[in-house]
Amino acid sequence: MKIAGFVLWPFGRSVVHSHFGVISVLGNVIWILICGVELCVIHLVFGLLLCVTIIGIPFGTQHFKFAKLALVPFGAEIRYS
Repeated sequence: MKIAGFVLWPFGRSVVHSHFGVISVLGNVIWILICGVELCVIHLVFGLLLCVTIIGIPFGTQHFKFAKLALVPFGAEIRYS
């Protein structure tokens, strides 16, 4: 739900990795092995493609935020900036 809410309206928000407990670390390791790397790479590629044009730069920077959240979602907080 954290990723879905962030993708729905990403502007004006930032991803902050505040604390990692044992459960968060285990969850992140399982997440990375299952689908985290693929999601991160996809968002990085889309971010790079969108940053080619001037109009796409804001959307490309949002994809870089998505990549950070897609790689390590447990222990991350989404804050209004």
